[in-house]
Amino acid sequence: MKTHKDFKKIILIAAILLFFVVAFSVKAVNVGDSVSFNVDKNFDASARAQITATLVKTGNNLYFYVEKTWWDAQPQAKQSEILAGLDSLSSEFDNKIYPTLTSVFGSEFKPGVDGDSRITVLFEVMNSNEGGYFRTTDEYIKLQLPNSNEREMVYLSLDHFSDSYLKIFLAHEFVHLITFNQKNKNFNVEDDTWLNEARADYSSTILGYDDRYEGSNLQQRVNDFVKNPSDSITEWTGTKYDYASASLFMHYLTDHYGINILIDSLKSKYVGIDSINYALQKSAYQDTFAQIFTNWTTAVVLNNCSIGQKYCYLNQNLKNLRLSPSLNFLPLTGNVSLSVTNVTKSWTGNWLKFIGGNGDLKLDFSSLKGLSFQIPYIIEDSAGSYAVKFLALDENEKGEINISKFGSDYKSLVIIPSLQSQIYKSDDLEPTYPFSYTVSVTGSAQVADQALIQQLLNKIADLKKQIAEIQAQIDNAGGQNYCLQLNSNLYFGIQSNNDVKCLQNFLKNLGADIYPEGLVTGNFGSLTKNAVIKFQEKYASEILIPSGLTKGTGYVGPATRAKINKILAGT
Repeated sequence: MKTHKDFKKIILIAAILLFFVVAFSVKAVNVGDSVSFNVDKNFDASARAQITATLVKTGNNLYFYVEKTWWDAQPQAKQSEILAGLDSLSSEFDNKIYPTLTSVFGSEFKPGVDGDSRITVLFEVMNSNEGGYFRTTDEYIKLQLPNSNEREMVYLSLDHFSDSYLKIFLAHEFVHLITFNQKNKNFNVEDDTWLNEARADYSSTILGYDDRYEGSNLQQRVNDFVKNPSDSITEWTGTKYDYASASLFMHYLTDHYGINILIDSLKSKYVGIDSINYALQKSAYQDTFAQIFTNWTTAVVLNNCSIGQKYCYLNQNLKNLRLSPSLNFLPLTGNVSLSVTNVTKSWTGNWLKFIGGNGDLKLDFSSLKGLSFQIPYIIEDSAGSYAVKFLALDENEKGEINISKFGSDYKSLVIIPSLQSQIYKSDDLEPTYPFSYTVSVTGSAQVADQALIQQLLNKIADLKKQIAEIQAQIDNAGGQNYCLQLNSNLYFGIQSNNDVKCLQNFLKNLGADIYPEGLVTGNFGSLTKNAVIKFQEKYASEILIPSGLTKGTGYVGPATRAKINKILAGT
């Protein structure tokens, strides 16, 4: 009778034999072949677990598969345009992305689980705002993980076929392939998601794609960060704010400590924060992750190297980044007391600014005993100079700040409390913890000054009202989404696209006989396609007949765009 150990040996031997069978009998693949792939339903637009895709191009290092139903629905002209774009993407990967990233981080698993040195790139219809993803499952044989596609593989969204972000998404996912080989296979550990994603996101800077800031991935990260800066850099739920905070911290880290911190953290048995601390020690730095995080939270407010080298970004594209803290206005007259309780998560920045008041300011901070808060604070004097100090907390997690002549000699205070209790970060959701502060100002303005103060307050109120009115006008104008011309080809399946909104507004303005639904969503669906067909057939002599067509296609190509732009221009 075979024991449990015997069965485990049999399975192990079978797995090894199957690996060698797969590795040394690579199947020939040909353009036009269709293959069924397992996909991640959390990313797929229709929550599918499997799709069929067609091999449309083979490059030196890449196989390009496109979701079959989508590909077959495209006009021949659109297919030709896509293939030309894939030629360019393949060349970019061969000549820049692959050699640059492998020289920095090392190689992917090669020739890999399938014995084929080429990487499979699968384009599918994904949820809006998704760029792509990578599955570690595919790096194993089906005997180990039945859901595996048994190949080195990344997934990209069809939404980005025609924009400049496609190469950025490909580079990002390729770093995940490298990480699997360098971390998972070599050390049998999986990195914390936040560090895995931050390292991959930094690839666009390594490749020089962020050198031109306008429209770059880095600019998008900055825009998202300033909208929601208090997002934990280690808790990962996959939102754009997770990427933003982790990316901005990563740029600060590499600015001041070099790319080797990322490389050494990858090529170690440690994960997450522990791996960063390991890399810092290896490069003989005395600073720890916690100290660097504290300095970063101060740098995003000041970003001024003259105050201190650690309080600024060195990347020139980030020299103008300055976060505006949450503002607390203290009344200018009388004694003042303000008490607030907030909650926060580990490795989350909190920026709180106090202005106004007139007298001696005292701020009392408190939290739960046993936690570990770090609280740098910034004092701005009446001349506009800044000083950075640190609030020392006692064993009960309490401390106080005292500033005399606040409102006269000193005009603002910014406190930046961050909870740093958890060193190892798993991918579970981070719990929240409370902290409280009480701000009091004793002393009052002179009676003779109170009338002037009230006048200033009235003027401030009027200015706020005017700003609100102007912003409302801007928002309303922006909501119309007018455009002067269309500069890119548009087609069925594009989602969350501003050019599609412009197209839909144009069609809507033509009347109900062209676009009766009149929806302006940014998604190129069947209603928009039908409206385009009606438009093309209405102007068939200028759009269809010169191309040898008798019926509209719904594809907004050069001829259709030329007619639309002519009408938009009023000619």
